[in-house]
Amino acid sequence: MILVLGGARSGKSSYAQNLAETLFKRPLYLATAEAHDSEMADRIRRHRRQRGSRWCTCEEPRAIAQAILEAGPRCDGVLLECATMWLSNVMLADGRAALARCKREVMRALRMTRRPVIIVANEVGMGVVPPTPLGRDFRDEAGWLNQALAATADCVVLVIAGLPMALKGTVPCAD
Repeated sequence: MILVLGGARSGKSSYAQNLAETLFKRPLYLATAEAHDSEMADRIRRHRRQRGSRWCTCEEPRAIAQAILEAGPRCDGVLLECATMWLSNVMLADGRAALARCKREVMRALRMTRRPVIIVANEVGMGVVPPTPLGRDFRDEAGWLNQALAATADCVVLVIAGLPMALKGTVPCAD
């Protein structure tokens, strides 16, 4: 498992996608974003266009543990884009109380899968303290999720200004 962290527009998604295309012949793009507005719908369309025909896509905003375990023979590796969006989806749809159970399910799925998984997540704890309780809860939960993912990952990469830096393990080379 490879965890790719970074801030907004850091280059983490491009790095992770290039890495998946380098490592996997038939990558699965596990997309967690939902198009709740036209701007997000445009982003999703742009991401779809950026992927080539060899990609399989599974759009799953919350049940990612099941999607990881049921990836099937159609792929040889998974790119989860992104864990932070998944966290937001779960918190908003199911409430913070459901989050611990959902996190346990995801961590179990990551340990059980036989396929390599690349996970993209936002590093949100380096900015200002959010002004609302929900914002602070989200920032805290994102930090704890990243810590749990990093503890399980074989490699953790932080991308800043498009430059990947190894935090754990060796930085894989992406074409």
